[in-house]
Amino acid sequence: MSDVRENLTYERFGTAVRELAQTIADDGYEPDIVLSIARGGVFVAGGLAYALDCKNIHLVNVEFYTGVGTTLEMPVMLAPVPNVIDFSDKKVLITDDVADTGKTLKLVRDFCLDTVAEVRSAVIYEKSHSLVQCEYVWKRTDEWINFPWSVLPPVSRSGEPIKENREAL
Repeated sequence: MSDVRENLTYERFGTAVRELAQTIADDGYEPDIVLSIARGGVFVAGGLAYALDCKNIHLVNVEFYTGVGTTLEMPVMLAPVPNVIDFSDKKVLITDDVADTGKTLKLVRDFCLDTVAEVRSAVIYEKSHSLVQCEYVWKRTDEWINFPWSVLPPVSRSGEPIKENREAL
């Protein structure tokens, strides 16, 4: 893996979300539901939901990455899994911060496909080797991305050691 990294700041993230939302609006897509892939997709979902005036946000927890460049064999949905019946005949916009391998997006897209009226996906970054080609992408890159919410280690109470953040290393 290259040492070159894409560094996203909170300020650039705000710009990215607004530009991504404008692309979606210009395309005429009006989602009934924004479905966030936690954790990174939560930030994207919130920004897009506000920008697109969509008040119905759902969240699905998926575990896949265990560190920089290391993953589980396959992504896994964690409890509580949304009830797919809540998405019946709705236009769903799946959001995540990055489509890297695309396996997480594929898992969530496949989860929705047989129930929803339409499903599309929006990400800040998409990599060339992603299994899923997202309908809406702010930027394409093959570099590792340092997101502003994951570059610093978790906080701790005063006096306790801080756990290292695996993703920032």
